[in-house]
Amino acid sequence: MSTDALPVIAAVDGSAHSWEALDWAVEEAERGGLPLLIVHVRPHTPRAEEERGLREAEELLARAVLRVSGIAPELPTSTLTPLDFPSAALVSLSRDASLVVVGSRGLGGFRSLMTGSDSLATASMARCPVVVVHTGRTDESGAEQPGTFPDVVAGVAADESSGAVLDFAFEAAAARPGARLRLVHGWTMFSSMLSGGPVFDSEAAAETAERALAELTAGRSEKYPEVEVVREPVRGSASRTLVTASATAALTVVGRRRGGESLGLGLSPVAQTTVTHALGPVAVVPC
Repeated sequence: MSTDALPVIAAVDGSAHSWEALDWAVEEAERGGLPLLIVHVRPHTPRAEEERGLREAEELLARAVLRVSGIAPELPTSTLTPLDFPSAALVSLSRDASLVVVGSRGLGGFRSLMTGSDSLATASMARCPVVVVHTGRTDESGAEQPGTFPDVVAGVAADESSGAVLDFAFEAAAARPGARLRLVHGWTMFSSMLSGGPVFDSEAAAETAERALAELTAGRSEKYPEVEVVREPVRGSASRTLVTASATAALTVVGRRRGGESLGLGLSPVAQTTVTHALGPVAVVPC
């Protein structure tokens, strides 16, 4: 993916989850020909502890750079260690980034929580897409997760509001040779009625949703003819299908409302459920 050479930001804090996010960010930056910016946000501390905190941050970033050089030695890489709250710093930096990549939990995360508060807040408020990396390699059980397939899965509404999600998802699929793009759309009889579709005939409503998805993706399919598109209208909420699909997908893509952050409306119920319970990387795209 290329957005005028704006960097991919990888947030690290020394946790196993953040190292996995860094590895994912390196691959994505290489795939898109983008530079990598590694960010470690330092918390506010008493003045007497600032020097030690800065030294520890620099040591952590040096480890991160060494890790990157072992994976992608030619990748342009820089580092930054702002003094701020993690989500606030990442949201601010997202104004000049193509993508922000965070781990599902950091050092302060509770094991019972699938997604940390900083990761969720960043995904809810960032100005660019945010990828929350769930890989399963750090699960307490130690069990191996199923193998990953190249599919990109996207949760979409059957209207123009999903434009940014579709653009991101098509580009992500096109960048992964052999990837299918699965478009999941949840519909109900009530939503069918609101859109002027069938009110009592569920089969007709499902066909209407299928046609709406086909119309919505027609132009993009012409732009990306190499991408096989699978349309999946799902009666009811799409969240269960998205969470299940995330276990084997290369990437799951959901949208969030742009401008609703101050009212707590950044993530829809479907998006929040997907980000919180996903079993693989999830991209949250402002739309």
